[in-house]
Amino acid sequence: MLETLKRYWGYDGFRPMQEEIISSVLSGRDTLAILPTGGGKSICFQVPSLMREGICIVVSPLIALMKDQVLNLRARGIKALAIYSGMSRNDIDITMDNAIYGEYKFLYVSPERLKTTLFKARVAKMNVNFLVVDEAHCISQWGYDFRPDYLDIVKIREILPKGTPCIALTATATPEVAKDIMTQLGFESENLIRSGFERPNLSYIVREAEDKLGQVLKVCSTPGSGIVYVSKRKSAEDIAKFLRSQSINAEAYHAGMSAQARSLIQQRWKSGETRIIVSTNAFGMGIDKGDVRFVCHYDMPDSLEAYFQEAGRAGRDGQKAYAVLVWNANDVRRLKQISKVTFPPLDYMRDVYQKVFQYLDIAYEEGAGQSRKFDVEDFAKQYRLNAATAYYAIKYIEQSGYWSLSDELEIPSKLRFAIARDALYKVQLKDAEMDTFLKVIMRMYTGIFNGYVSIDEERIARLGHYAVDVVKEKLKALARMQVVNYVPRFTATLLNLNGERLTEDNLRLPQSEYDERVARRDRRLNAMIDLVEDDSQCRVTRMLHYFGQEDAAPCGSCDVCRRK
Repeated sequence: MLETLKRYWGYDGFRPMQEEIISSVLSGRDTLAILPTGGGKSICFQVPSLMREGICIVVSPLIALMKDQVLNLRARGIKALAIYSGMSRNDIDITMDNAIYGEYKFLYVSPERLKTTLFKARVAKMNVNFLVVDEAHCISQWGYDFRPDYLDIVKIREILPKGTPCIALTATATPEVAKDIMTQLGFESENLIRSGFERPNLSYIVREAEDKLGQVLKVCSTPGSGIVYVSKRKSAEDIAKFLRSQSINAEAYHAGMSAQARSLIQQRWKSGETRIIVSTNAFGMGIDKGDVRFVCHYDMPDSLEAYFQEAGRAGRDGQKAYAVLVWNANDVRRLKQISKVTFPPLDYMRDVYQKVFQYLDIAYEEGAGQSRKFDVEDFAKQYRLNAATAYYAIKYIEQSGYWSLSDELEIPSKLRFAIARDALYKVQLKDAEMDTFLKVIMRMYTGIFNGYVSIDEERIARLGHYAVDVVKEKLKALARMQVVNYVPRFTATLLNLNGERLTEDNLRLPQSEYDERVARRDRRLNAMIDLVEDDSQCRVTRMLHYFGQEDAAPCGSCDVCRRK
């Protein structure tokens, strides 16, 4: 184990509980590992997979996280692949072939891929050494981020060779959720390895303040790299602008920006060029930056699970760090109001279900297996609905298994030839410059006569010694000549339809299930409100009790302990 760790990561020793988890996995046991944010969960499956023949399949719900992990592995000389929404069938086909025949060590897949016939057929041919489920709390209906697609993971286990161990990983799980994870994944026997959630170097500070912006300014005036979390995109822009007006180096980050802009901002922050990121909660997951000195919440999260994960992104290097939550009575009112919007009436949701299919122009008993571009704001505007309420109705229907709404994706450019290879020679002979250009493309991309292939205009420009704009213009010119079909890159949210459109009578959204989900939401929300309103108990002790660590002692460094 140490030899593998040293060879690929350069570390001389493991973090707490990593060695125990890896030993359990190597002995062939199904293992649920609960490690806090920054505890090094990835090492727990990457090391054992590198020690065994075959490929490790990693199920992960976040496309950005998958891409980041694949890039990190490749940078260490480890062969890794990923399959996710937005890839063309041809690209998926090639990736699957590489996973079977190409001596790759890791294949990252989004959960909705698992149910496809193509994936099931190909995975049976792979030499799989481990099945890994990242963010495993998503499989539990008791958890705070349930994803129905995760329930299909256990069916994949039936295809894999008998005895292929399953490794489930999460940073936050109550005892109830942990037990449910092991049941849903079909563990042969319960096997939970939990690291203590204590982070002695991380001080949790909760501050009640009417002037929240002033408190954020004080926090951001301290030295070091930091993250400020907000609930709205506009707040991210406004607070970043305010901090810059106070001579503090800060940038906003949110899903409304292009993927390229987000990538540049993230890179500047990782390198230290930008000191503070003001972001919605999408930022920071999976980013390996140890020297974050503070995480400040300007808006209260709606659960202790979300708060614990986000706050835990501070101080991953083991040095002193702070998690500061600024709040006032307006936050509590806002959360309670949002919680009402989160669960609109069932009749409203049934109506939204039908309107979505109308918006996509899909008739009854059609649409199964399709993925369509879907703009929630445009949909709400067209049907005169409140965008937030419509969004939560769509998310509720997603949790009922009827469809899944992807993260905002950048769909790569696609190209295919619209004419046969023989006819192409006539086009090429007419224009020597176009002839050279077409030969560059045909050398770079196989299968381009059979169907759409994802292309990268920048790579074509590099290899063909063109400017990127020239490549795009040539492709558009070829499209006008009807030589090729060219779909330029675009950013979109995809709605993946799991089944055909149902009639009003066949759509099942039971009242009892709705009531239970509302009750679970209320329990999580009340636990978060209790954390800030009740300052009679150590903040860390309260959180650890919530996660089932009953023997937790006062931390000595939170605001309650400091005051005492």
